[in-house]
Amino acid sequence: MFEKFSNNQNFAAWIFILPAILGTFIFIVIPVICSFGLSFADWDLLNPIKFVGMENYKLLFKDGLFYKILINTVVFALSTSILGVIIPLILASILNSKIRGSEFFKTAYFLPFITPMVVIGIIWAWIFDPNIGLLNQVLHININWLYDSKFALPAVIIVSVWKLIGYNMIIFLSSLSSISNSMFEAAKIDGANAYQTFKNVTIPLLSPTIFFVIIITAISSFQVFDLIYLMTQGGPFDSTNVLVYAIYKNAFEYFNVGKASAIAYVLFAIILVLTLIQWSLRKKIVYNEID
Repeated sequence: MFEKFSNNQNFAAWIFILPAILGTFIFIVIPVICSFGLSFADWDLLNPIKFVGMENYKLLFKDGLFYKILINTVVFALSTSILGVIIPLILASILNSKIRGSEFFKTAYFLPFITPMVVIGIIWAWIFDPNIGLLNQVLHININWLYDSKFALPAVIIVSVWKLIGYNMIIFLSSLSSISNSMFEAAKIDGANAYQTFKNVTIPLLSPTIFFVIIITAISSFQVFDLIYLMTQGGPFDSTNVLVYAIYKNAFEYFNVGKASAIAYVLFAIILVLTLIQWSLRKKIVYNEID
């Protein structure tokens, strides 16, 4: 009887998880396999698929524009990952000290993260507008932020970091709340100032969370698309063009699906290598980390 009950439970469990399994298989596994095959083919979405071997990859690595796009992606991801971790960590440490109005600031910082990207793109495009934009008016400067190849990428990085701050800050705050106050009190008794406490107590105890936030922020930064699409469309002169936007352009504007798929797997390889390197360095980054 127990065995029959157990079998019924297993059957019910499979029924409940079947939609998720089917969705993952249909919308993730199959497209991944197909796109990998298409990276070795020439296809314009209309004519029959033609196998070309490694030609897409060879042409890709001979293309000067690809290297420019790759550098843009690395600069964007590196800048966003550094600023998107350091700033939220500092803010979380300040807000964790129970300053006046901390609940208001937590809400204010988190609001951009839950705001739709379309709204953010429109608002910040107006803020950066060289003629009527708020930023130039307030700072009394005249910079063509989104229309100047020197300033367009930094402008997009600013918006990306601004949107990420709230989410990463909440993650740090939740980890800070789990640290015993006795650790900070002991540091205070030993004569440590605020900076020394932050450096020698807060950061080591938060290192697992910092490591996690660095990985997810880096991965999401390499996959940026919507912000580029909404604010710059890769311009001016491809100064903000990134790998995911190049995938979109090649697949759905130039109808070069083979090249788009090849770029996608170059991006996959970059993220995979980056994650493996970060994981191999976790013993040096994470306090008291063991296998």
